[in-house]
Amino acid sequence: MAGPLIETKLHVPRRRRGVVERPRLAERLSRAEESSLTLVSAPAGFGKTTLLTEWLATLPTQKRSVAWLSLDERDNDPALFWTYLVAALRTVAPEVGAGTLALLQSPQSSLDAVLATLVNDLSSLSDDLVLVLDDYHVIEGPEVHDGMAFLVEHLPPQVHLVIAGRADPGLPLARMRGRGDLVEVRAADLRFTAEEAAAYLNGSMGLALTAGDVAALDERTEGWIAALQLAALSMQGRGDIASFLADFAGDDRYIVDYLAEEVLQRQPEQVRTFLLQTSILSRLTGPLCDAVTGTTGGKALLDALDRANLFLVPLDDRRRWYRYHHLFADVLQVHLQAEQPDAVAGLHRRAGDWYERNGARPEAIHHALAGGDAARAADLVELALPALQQGRQEATIRRWLEALPEEVLRVRPVLSIGYAAALMVSGRVDGVEAHLRDAERWLTTAPRGGQALRAPSAEMVVVDEEAFRRIPSAVSLYRAGQALLSGDAAGTITHARAALDLAGADDDHLSRGPAAGLLGLAYWSSGDLDSGHRWYADAAAHLEKAGHLSDVTGCTIALADIRIAQGRLREAMSTLERALRLVTPETGPALRGAADMHVGIAGVLLERGDLEAARRHLARSSDLGEHAGMPQNPYRWRVVMARIRAAEGDLDGALALLDEAQRRYVSDYFPEVRPVPALRARVHARQGRWADALAWAEEREVSVGDDLTYLREFEYITLARALVARCTAEGDDRAASQAVQLLERLLPAAEAGGRTASVLDVLVVQALAEQARGDLPAALAALRRALSLAEPQGHVRIFADEGAPMTVLLRAAAAGTATGYARRILAALAPGADRGPVPVGLVGLVDPLSARELDVLRLLGSDLDGPDIARELFVSVNTVRTHTKNIYAKLGVTNRRAAVRRGEELDLMSRHRDHRPGRAVADR
Repeated sequence: MAGPLIETKLHVPRRRRGVVERPRLAERLSRAEESSLTLVSAPAGFGKTTLLTEWLATLPTQKRSVAWLSLDERDNDPALFWTYLVAALRTVAPEVGAGTLALLQSPQSSLDAVLATLVNDLSSLSDDLVLVLDDYHVIEGPEVHDGMAFLVEHLPPQVHLVIAGRADPGLPLARMRGRGDLVEVRAADLRFTAEEAAAYLNGSMGLALTAGDVAALDERTEGWIAALQLAALSMQGRGDIASFLADFAGDDRYIVDYLAEEVLQRQPEQVRTFLLQTSILSRLTGPLCDAVTGTTGGKALLDALDRANLFLVPLDDRRRWYRYHHLFADVLQVHLQAEQPDAVAGLHRRAGDWYERNGARPEAIHHALAGGDAARAADLVELALPALQQGRQEATIRRWLEALPEEVLRVRPVLSIGYAAALMVSGRVDGVEAHLRDAERWLTTAPRGGQALRAPSAEMVVVDEEAFRRIPSAVSLYRAGQALLSGDAAGTITHARAALDLAGADDDHLSRGPAAGLLGLAYWSSGDLDSGHRWYADAAAHLEKAGHLSDVTGCTIALADIRIAQGRLREAMSTLERALRLVTPETGPALRGAADMHVGIAGVLLERGDLEAARRHLARSSDLGEHAGMPQNPYRWRVVMARIRAAEGDLDGALALLDEAQRRYVSDYFPEVRPVPALRARVHARQGRWADALAWAEEREVSVGDDLTYLREFEYITLARALVARCTAEGDDRAASQAVQLLERLLPAAEAGGRTASVLDVLVVQALAEQARGDLPAALAALRRALSLAEPQGHVRIFADEGAPMTVLLRAAAAGTATGYARRILAALAPGADRGPVPVGLVGLVDPLSARELDVLRLLGSDLDGPDIARELFVSVNTVRTHTKNIYAKLGVTNRRAAVRRGEELDLMSRHRDHRPGRAVADR
């Protein structure tokens, strides 16, 4: 019966009998099509649902559809909420949401990817769509509110959201109100006017009240519709209307209690008993009511209550499912507790049994908990765990388990493991170990095969025997995950190996694959790339054999990252291309992970210098949509595009993309070996914003004297780049010397770890640092070594991204033994860069500096600033700047101090020592 139950949540409620027409509200709601959000917010009993039902019935159906979702407390689980929301949309737009539902089933998917995919689908709709979320006030979870805020802000113009509830939702209402994108209907709008009250009481309810009677009722109820309806039901058949009106007064709650009491007392005993006993149900249908009450005729009685307008809300057009008005249900439940307290548990038990027999286990669990039957609830939760975990409903698991008494949980090892898993997946490590210990204390472990054996105790309760047998391996697996999150690589390795030993047969792929993956992560995080790659390859093989092809792509991302870190671009490319073929069938849509493979391939192509091909693969990834990617894909896509923008000279555009990448960052347990903030600092260094780059280093507490670690290797090299940028801009030799000292410590560690990409990075920065402080032979030595390492795998951007300073060095290298490869990189820098002049200081050619450039070079060695030098030479400041720029280019330096030092090395200063500026001007 799960299907029909879901239908009641997704079905637009039927129009009620005898509803008063309210054109003033219809006109207000007609503006909904001009806004993203319509909010109907008022306390219970103000007719919110009825108003929306009537309004929607008047809308033209041509090129417009309506999706409806009735919410309840269980929808605070984000996975459940979005699953139901997509299901509602698909009732009228079947083409929407297939990818979103697939992502919701994936434990690796982020909510950002889910929502981005949904928005993309909605954007493709050609006709208008109205989505109604009723009873939104039951949603309290911040994750759902955050997701809804994103959805509201990104809704395409053809989609209009309507939210009805008792309180304002946690959405950016003020901002939407300010830009005129919000239609509001509130309690003051919903109250009946005197004319509407008269039409309702004397028309819809068939009373014959005087104008004075109507005015008195309207005054007492203040136009509150629920109170008017209760009053009308109480007055039907009465002759003493005036005395009835005089008998009730007071606040809203009193009025409802009073009037509901009146209505209940006027019902036949059979009907009254039925109302009280079925008040425990959130939804009613004939067979369910019969099971709860232990009688027959439930369907006929529901139909009669519906015809009598007795606060029964129909939920479908087939007249099968109903619910009581919330206020009326509250009153009924109060009376049930007061009159039949001992019967409540039995009513819930019978309701739960009916739901379990009809395949609606979540509802059965709800009634077991509501009825105080903790043991029954625990049994059902244990059986429900596999499906809930597959559906990523960790919030529901936690909510149910938190509702169970501690003494019930502690004797159920399968539930303890389930609780630990729900916390781990949700990123909440606190409490995990305690639940693992609770599970372990009931076990002894067989010496072989890893299966759990029962400890000798009559207290332990197990319902799912298969899950119980997997507990030893699961305990070790989750401990490995805990260790990884805490940065304990050794602990991760110990526990992951134990999980493998306990996993059972070699063909237990779904147990062995995750354990091997954790081993790969641990070795990778510690800098042992060979072992990391070997274990990740083992994980991918197990997952592929298990048929989890999308998860294979998650492993492939790691495998490619490791090969790139080792400088093995060709192997990284072949790994990515193989996985792409795996998840791109000849017929049908690409599987999840295909988008990531295109991004990975784009990154390799970019490093090889093929920007156009890299762009094509990024475009293909975008075309596939975020639902075809793993959680990391949104941020990885932006990082690669940022590098392309930087390669094209758009450094500001690169920074904007990196900012967005940081907002979308998801680690997914991967070590953060290339942090996005460090990438931003590198762009700042290229812009000459060395102070910003060094501020990043200070914030990250990265300094030249630190003990070096692999996980921060990229950040230390970034610090060296920032110091070189400072030297270049300020002529600060001390900064360059600090950079060289740091790089000299980094280089042997990277070489020992086989991290060729880091070795290349270090050598390139080393060349720039030596160039900045004027030691050009050392700069060329570092560059030539880097070129020899880079050529076999085709690295280009590691050099080309350095711009003008690298151009100078590459021209010199091109004149030596590395001619061919250096020229290829020069061609990637800019057209014609490989054909420029080679600076004198780099290759020992004759002095090409003009007399005036020698004058400027001599004065650069003095304390004079630019304007003083211009006055000394009787030229403009711009002329001095032009000469200075030429001097830097010819000497192969990037700052004043390095130029002076290089001039002294070449004896240019002494050669021109007697040349006087004044005489030069006179001679000219």
